[in-house]
Amino acid sequence: MARHRKTSLSGQDDTAQAEAPVRGRSLIERAAGRFDFNAMIARPGPLPPAPARKVAAAPVAPAPTATPAPFAPPPGAEPEAASERAAPVPFAEPIDFSPVDFRPVDFRPVDFSGEHHPIDREHLREQGLIVPEGTVTALLEEFRIVKRQLLVQAGDLRRQGAGAAAQRILISSPHPGEGKTYCALNLALSIAAEKESEVLLVDADFAKPSILSALGLPGGPGLMDALMDETIDPASCVLGTDIPGLWVMPAGDATINDSEYLSSSRTPRVLERLTENAPRRMVIFDSPPALAASPAAELAKYVGQTVVIVRADRTGQGALEDAISLLNACPNVQLLLNDAQFSPSGRRFGSYYGYKG
Repeated sequence: MARHRKTSLSGQDDTAQAEAPVRGRSLIERAAGRFDFNAMIARPGPLPPAPARKVAAAPVAPAPTATPAPFAPPPGAEPEAASERAAPVPFAEPIDFSPVDFRPVDFRPVDFSGEHHPIDREHLREQGLIVPEGTVTALLEEFRIVKRQLLVQAGDLRRQGAGAAAQRILISSPHPGEGKTYCALNLALSIAAEKESEVLLVDADFAKPSILSALGLPGGPGLMDALMDETIDPASCVLGTDIPGLWVMPAGDATINDSEYLSSSRTPRVLERLTENAPRRMVIFDSPPALAASPAAELAKYVGQTVVIVRADRTGQGALEDAISLLNACPNVQLLLNDAQFSPSGRRFGSYYGYKG
């Protein structure tokens, strides 16, 4: 068994160890005798201050988006070049890089800049029409009731999404001489008296126009001219009157192709122009008799309401049914009894205002 000695690194023991027989010493003892290990050991000094640890802020998780997550290589894989990772993603639809028009949108109603003409009130009275600023009569009260029902229906149609058609009313009759122009004039005069509404009366009886003569207005370009010539602004054909809230549009140039022009794609644009940005403007069309001319059936496609004038003791049931069938493009057809000499209920409109109690 080998003998082990305790190795001493002090200076005193080095001389004794050097004198001891070499054969009995271990390798460590031999090295300690040849080299001075104490001189080679560095003296312990003060430790340098520990560097301040940087605390990184916790990353905020981004809001979830539809953008796909970036590609992350697996651990230990060589990073790819940026050109390899940034491959373009094809779009489902091409992007429109055309310049955007940031000009403000004009929401003002279309301006009727035509000349205002005076209306002869005495001429209205001679024709049995409503006289603005006149006394309350039975005729005025009757058309007040009629207009109120039509305005309420127009509001319902607007809420149902009928658009500008809710502001248009077509006045027609089965045959001539049943009072359609008379009723159209009185209805327009009655609506013009509304405080928050105005009315545009359009003469759409192209073969036999009579609105201008009834009101004493001069002739000029009108609806048919705007339909035939795309360079004509329909608003420029409208005539002003000295009756607040009343505007008139003439029939325009006569043509044998009036129905064809009304069925063209320009008609909706012309009619939209008449009520552009003006939701409180009602448009009344005095059309020809439904059984005498075809324009009435064409105009029925663009209106929200149609009023068929029925003359008491003259209009036959068969003619009335045929007229309604021709005007069925309009979803709301109503009847107005004209020239009735009696009231089944015994009511007399307008008599209350002359009553002295």
